[in-house]
Amino acid sequence: MSKDRREPNELVERLAQAEAALDALRRGEVDLVVGPDALRVVRLKPLVEENERLAREWRTTFDAVKDAIFVLDADQRILRCNRAAEKLFERPGEELLGKHCWEIVHGTAEPIPECPILRMRQSLQRETMDLSIGDRWFEVEVDPILDAKNRLTGAVNIISDITERKKAEKERAVLHEQLQQAQKLESIGRLAGGVAHDFNNILSVILGYGDILLGKLHQQDPMRDEVREIVTAGRRAEALIRQLLAFSRKQTLQPQVLDLNEQVRNLEKMLRRLIGEDIALDLALAEDLPPVLFDPGQLDQVIINLAVNSRDAMPKGGKLLIETSAVELDKAYAAAHTGASPGEYVLLAVTDTGCGMDKETAEKIFEPFFTTKEKGKGTGLGLSTVYGIVKQSGGNIWVYSEPGKGTTFKIYLPQTEEKQKTREKIVASQEISGGEHILVVEDEESVRNLIKSALTRLGYSVTLAANGGEALLLVEEKGLKPDLVITDVVMPNMGGKELIDRLRRTYPGLGALFMSGYTDNAIVHHGVLDQDTPFIQKPFTLQELGRKVHEVLASKPS
Repeated sequence: MSKDRREPNELVERLAQAEAALDALRRGEVDLVVGPDALRVVRLKPLVEENERLAREWRTTFDAVKDAIFVLDADQRILRCNRAAEKLFERPGEELLGKHCWEIVHGTAEPIPECPILRMRQSLQRETMDLSIGDRWFEVEVDPILDAKNRLTGAVNIISDITERKKAEKERAVLHEQLQQAQKLESIGRLAGGVAHDFNNILSVILGYGDILLGKLHQQDPMRDEVREIVTAGRRAEALIRQLLAFSRKQTLQPQVLDLNEQVRNLEKMLRRLIGEDIALDLALAEDLPPVLFDPGQLDQVIINLAVNSRDAMPKGGKLLIETSAVELDKAYAAAHTGASPGEYVLLAVTDTGCGMDKETAEKIFEPFFTTKEKGKGTGLGLSTVYGIVKQSGGNIWVYSEPGKGTTFKIYLPQTEEKQKTREKIVASQEISGGEHILVVEDEESVRNLIKSALTRLGYSVTLAANGGEALLLVEEKGLKPDLVITDVVMPNMGGKELIDRLRRTYPGLGALFMSGYTDNAIVHHGVLDQDTPFIQKPFTLQELGRKVHEVLASKPS
């Protein structure tokens, strides 16, 4: 035992201090006495109180976080969890503590292969994964806890609700797909429209001279059958071209204020014969339906094409439902559907109980020549025609379908405030007479010559012009006074509308008949012809041309 070398007085003083400290300890005035060499009175109570305060603040903050949090040990067992974790997994904290995190999060005895814990053990860095729990999506994030020697001593597991983000990503993906599909259809439409326009001029010549040949051949002439086959083939090509024009939105429409319910009822008998007895047709037509502005012939074609499509999807029978209603599309709907605009619409819905289709098929059904039917059963132009007609008329069409669950086509047509008009149709006489002077303005030489040949045979006097400038020269400089001008709508330098407007400054009552394979921006606005403008669609038969010319001349003021 070492000898204490301190002075007696100092020892007495130290002893007195020690006795006083012990008395204070007994009375609870202090928490700890440390000695003997360096006697210190340590007041632990304030320290404990401070630590308790910090612990309460930490717990309050921990529980206030909306994300679920687990604090894990080195074996990934749960040491602590916040209230968000208890709420997410619907279990009290005491039932979660001590369990491996994957038991709680994934419900498995071992980590699943994509579990971020496995990657974190190797990388010693933050690892994440997206996880579906019920109808919601979560991001699982694992951050390592490392000691001074970079060894894994635990981890923090944070589970964040990302359902809204996932929904937004999905909506963006859908909109991107819609945009790509719309751009694809637009590109195909431009190509189809250009091809159809050029081919229409060729068909006009083929059919026109075919009709002339038939008129010249004797009824018993063996060549009549060959020529008739040429004309028949031309008619089939004409039908295909009209469908391409409808898809490309280059048709000339003659819209009228229509009652959609009335249009559907007028087609009911035809539709029942068309779909057959093994398919039940139901109509659910809303009362007091607002009118729409639509070409009645094109609307009939839309309904018939959709009915035929539904019939073919129900070879063993089923049900076809046609519905109408007034709807309002809000900004949210428009934002989720490319090309749609908020506003008030009339809805035409056609639903069948047929075979339905998968997503890949639904994305292609409006493309021309795409068909799921066997060879020889369809051209693949029916639905592309519907698409083009609806889009050209300012509407939108959407398809909803799943394999084995049928298909619904929804067409939204803008409501119109215009009133329905009672129009008297001029019935053209079948007896074609002539003598009037007709100026034909057409930039395609073969078509010009065909029209001249046809009209001359009908008894008309015909003058030809290759373009608008040549026509103006004939009228304004050389004094030509035609009774009627037949002009192509789209021509180089000066279109048909501009030409007629210019000529009518001098001759206000001048008759005009417009013709085109398609119309662009001449007498029409985005492909829509004024309701009362005389028009004939290329290709046309000579009989159709004769009747139309007679009709326009007969309607002129005397």
